[in-house]
Amino acid sequence: MFQLFFTKFIAFFTVIDPIGTIPVFIAVTAKMSKDRKVSVAKKATLAASGVLLFFIAVGEVILEVIKIPMSNFQIAGGIVLFLFALTMIFGESKPEEEISHIDKKEDVAIFPLAMPSLASPGAILAVMLLTEKSKYSVQEQVLTSLIMLTVMGMAWLFMLFSSKIFDRIGNSGAALISRVMGLILSAVAVNHILMGLRAFFEN
Repeated sequence: MFQLFFTKFIAFFTVIDPIGTIPVFIAVTAKMSKDRKVSVAKKATLAASGVLLFFIAVGEVILEVIKIPMSNFQIAGGIVLFLFALTMIFGESKPEEEISHIDKKEDVAIFPLAMPSLASPGAILAVMLLTEKSKYSVQEQVLTSLIMLTVMGMAWLFMLFSSKIFDRIGNSGAALISRVMGLILSAVAVNHILMGLRAFFEN
């Protein structure tokens, strides 16, 4: 049970990347009051959690409606996750890329904080793959949801204490951590691809 919890926690911590969200949060809330920053952090966390819970609840149903086997989605999802990981390692880091997308006309709690910073494409794929109904019991799916919410709770705390954390690690530190997370994510992605291929050939 502990190994399952630890594995899924690492997977979610990697794809959600709450540390990489810190410089993004600082950039979009630079001129806001303390109360406004707290409100933005809360709204972003709730919105991102809602998006991921939605895909946990109905993501697989959507695949069934459009008649896409879960093994196919797992292979495709693994490939997308791997490409996503490569951009984290070799391309712009998460903070640099998402800060460049800031549009002052948008609700920054929704874009870029909730999506794509927290509820990223990688996170959406991960929650669907880690709650596959044919592989995981209802109890395991609930546990996975709680693990995801735990990581979201950490992201919320990181945003609340972002200034103090950023003073210690800086933008370069956040970028370095993001690249390490990308390396871990690439290994997770390869595992999903191999599992999907095995399920495909077994069927």
